[in-house]
Amino acid sequence: MTASHPPRSESLHHLESTAHLMDSISSQLAGRLRLVSPVGRRRPTPPALVLVAHGSRDSRAAVTVGALRDRVRELRPGLSVHLGHIELNEPLLPDTLAALGYSPAVLVPLLLGRGYHVKQDIPAMAAAAAGRTRVAAPLGPHPLLVETLYDRLTEAGWQPDPDPAVRRTSAVVLAAAGSRDPESAADTARTARLLADRLGVPVVPAYASAAAPTVEAALRTLAARGRHRVAVASCFTAPGRFATQCAAAAPWIASAPLGDHPAMARLILHRYDRALTTPHTEAA
Repeated sequence: MTASHPPRSESLHHLESTAHLMDSISSQLAGRLRLVSPVGRRRPTPPALVLVAHGSRDSRAAVTVGALRDRVRELRPGLSVHLGHIELNEPLLPDTLAALGYSPAVLVPLLLGRGYHVKQDIPAMAAAAAGRTRVAAPLGPHPLLVETLYDRLTEAGWQPDPDPAVRRTSAVVLAAAGSRDPESAADTARTARLLADRLGVPVVPAYASAAAPTVEAALRTLAARGRHRVAVASCFTAPGRFATQCAAAAPWIASAPLGDHPAMARLILHRYDRALTTPHTEAA
């Protein structure tokens, strides 16, 4: 008697199911092995990453920084990623740190230059935390920040390669929050230079408060130089009063805030990793 065989389609289905199961098991095993050192001991859990947002009465701000936190989590599965605000929104940073207890953490300010919050407020809150807490550098200046600014401008209508005649009449105002700290202005100026190199047109830093020039004053200066096709680049992490105010002054186009752009998530993880490997916070 001849032995019967299952139809070819059933055999293929069985093999595919088995292969899928093996792939799933292998993936899960690889994830567990990443937590184990070569000598068999479980690797220590990395410090939590805490995004530190300023806070805003604009409800869009909390939604935006929440989306940015989620993007960071997607890029670094297994890393504990949290969010805390300096003011106005919950959770406040001290509450986030209290919930972490004695667990170590790295605070990454969602701020774009050195200023009072970076130098005073955040370190003071970190010092009051129960666990060992480090403070990373602010997000700017950095090429990944410039990548985000460039993409937001092109999304708003900036032509990546304008012809020479258009280029001669074009410019950008880099709109930032502003600070009385001269190091904050220096950071914004460096970001403006990096963006100018990328765009091939002048980029003038301007501020919503506490520093000069204002966006309106920068626009007048550029117009006096024959630069009438001027975009406003929003150097703000999330929507808010200052970002709205600066965009309203734009004579042509204004880019959206930086938001949850993929380069922002990569920059946050860069700041986190650097804080773990260097004794002092430095922009790089």
